[in-house]
Amino acid sequence: MCRNIRPLNNLAPPATNDEVYDAALQYVRKLAGTRNPSQANREAFDHAVEEIAHTTRHLLDALVTNAPPRDREVEAAKARARYEARIAAGAPR
Repeated sequence: MCRNIRPLNNLAPPATNDEVYDAALQYVRKLAGTRNPSQANREAFDHAVEEIAHTTRHLLDALVTNAPPRDREVEAAKARARYEARIAAGAPR
């Protein structure tokens, strides 16, 4: 999975539509193998992003969990700690 795509379920506050769109965009970019599609593929690319974002929002709204919501600040601190550990170990960025 792309490192830039973050879990969006069960967050406090809930994932925004912008976050859902950004995740869909990253996903489509990964699948298409391009960051900027050609003019000939732009419509299909944009349509895919919109469809995936729409479906993702429905998925997030339908998921149910008994776990308490994850705090965004705590999750960000964990991600920073993992990054720093990777760098300290000499792993590629």
